[in-house]
Amino acid sequence: MTQIERAAKGEITPEAKTVAADEGCAAETVREYVAAGKIVIPANRNRSSRIVGIGKGLKTKVNASIGTSTDIVNPQMEVEKAKIAEKYGADTLMELSVGGDIIAIRRAVMDAMNLPLGTVPLYEAFAIAVEKYGAAVNMPDELLFEVIERQCQEGVAFMAIHCGINRKTIEVLRRQHYRYGGLVSKGGSYMVAWMEHNRRENPLYENFDRVAAIMKKYDVVLSLGNGFRAGAIHDANDRVQFQEMLINAELAEIGREQGCQTMLEGPGHIPINEIEANVILAKKLSGEAP
Repeated sequence: MTQIERAAKGEITPEAKTVAADEGCAAETVREYVAAGKIVIPANRNRSSRIVGIGKGLKTKVNASIGTSTDIVNPQMEVEKAKIAEKYGADTLMELSVGGDIIAIRRAVMDAMNLPLGTVPLYEAFAIAVEKYGAAVNMPDELLFEVIERQCQEGVAFMAIHCGINRKTIEVLRRQHYRYGGLVSKGGSYMVAWMEHNRRENPLYENFDRVAAIMKKYDVVLSLGNGFRAGAIHDANDRVQFQEMLINAELAEIGREQGCQTMLEGPGHIPINEIEANVILAKKLSGEAP
């Protein structure tokens, strides 16, 4: 069973006890919030890593991001970045490589540090599609699920997956008539291009139950990605951003009901005075998901 399922049955897991000790709060409180989906504990069954709690009543966590580009591929540099992030207090690490041997780089990073590791599986799937099929838009949708499952098997603790992009979200963007900063999410822009080219629904939305089932199998935390986040201040809090938030909030609830730990990604580049309102709204709509 997953952390959320065990907590719902009244069990205070060793991981919950560790979070409580680190945070200076009652273990029963952690159990209660994990059961309600208000705290997540990214701890893949296939990899031993530092235990970290994220969510209600806990300290703010720092998530460091590393990864190669298609222009600069230096695996050893990524390993060094990971070690530095851990040394100076990062709580979690995202490995976001899009160039070079992505699988080998990810495994080297996991071997070099003890932090829970996160990824964006779309990056690897589209990189494979470009190499094998000539273009990202030629990606077979089954490839997405193969990459997600393999990364779970490797020990990835949490994944940003762009499930909130669907035909409705794209239609809201089209009817809005503007986006000054465009689509700045790499995964989001790739997925929109794939959908428009193939005239298909997003497979991650269309087959969300399958996504949640894979996450549940390994107890990987599903981080619902913000593919339509604002990349320019003037785009902050536009209709399409909130449309995706509505979808992600609903999917977070569905995932929890299926025994999958879920959390939501934030709104992107917005004015500092609008952050609080976004957090309040996202929490309210999602049942206080982290």
